[in-house]
Amino acid sequence: MRFDIITVLPEIFKSVFNAGVLKKGIEKGLIEIRVHNLRDYAIDKHRQVDDRPFGGGEGMVLKPEPLFRAVEKIKEKENSRIILLSPQGRKFDYKLAEEFSNFPQIILICGRYEGVDERVREHLITDEISIGDYVLSGGEYAALVIIDAVARFIPGVVGKEESVKKDSFSLGLLDYPQYTRPREFRGWKVPDVLLTGDHKKIEIWRKKKSLEITLRKRPDLLEQKELNEEEKKLLDEIKKEISSEE
Repeated sequence: MRFDIITVLPEIFKSVFNAGVLKKGIEKGLIEIRVHNLRDYAIDKHRQVDDRPFGGGEGMVLKPEPLFRAVEKIKEKENSRIILLSPQGRKFDYKLAEEFSNFPQIILICGRYEGVDERVREHLITDEISIGDYVLSGGEYAALVIIDAVARFIPGVVGKEESVKKDSFSLGLLDYPQYTRPREFRGWKVPDVLLTGDHKKIEIWRKKKSLEITLRKRPDLLEQKELNEEEKKLLDEIKKEISSEE
């Protein structure tokens, strides 16, 4: 799979892909990441990629000509996704990351300044994506988040593919608590059930804790998830336990 990043600040990406999972994916030939300087696609000798907005206002707007030229040069497949990274986009999540992993090429346009010419949004891109309800200095940081999340779904990028299936959000719930050695640290002990070796009991404990953490921290996820009978029973137990604490 190939990722192409279009940016006015290519230096941001100089070393970020030289470590961790993404580096391994690149070395295995499973993913390819190319960074393109938008100024290389400018049409004037000053390499201008932004201009003042018509109608007045603060800041600058990215011009359409360099962005169209860049995408038209870079795009290799008819079904490539062309993503504008913008606070106005739909929220990026686990399901969207999995969906994007099925495409051969993703082109990421990193927004800057006051945004992009509206004709880019209307006639060039296939998706407009936001990674959260906050404003960043530019889309470069959002591009890193998307590449890392999407790459995890490409077979072979993550060493243990089974771990991807068990990630938080993969089952619509937050993850259960994890513990490792030592068994006791500063008086805080590992839950006894995890030391029993009883896999059935451990599985139930983990499922219950996952439901509890989701209820406490992200109850909105439970509204979207279809629970089975066992999960419904565990959730009722949790709610009773929480009520007794109050």
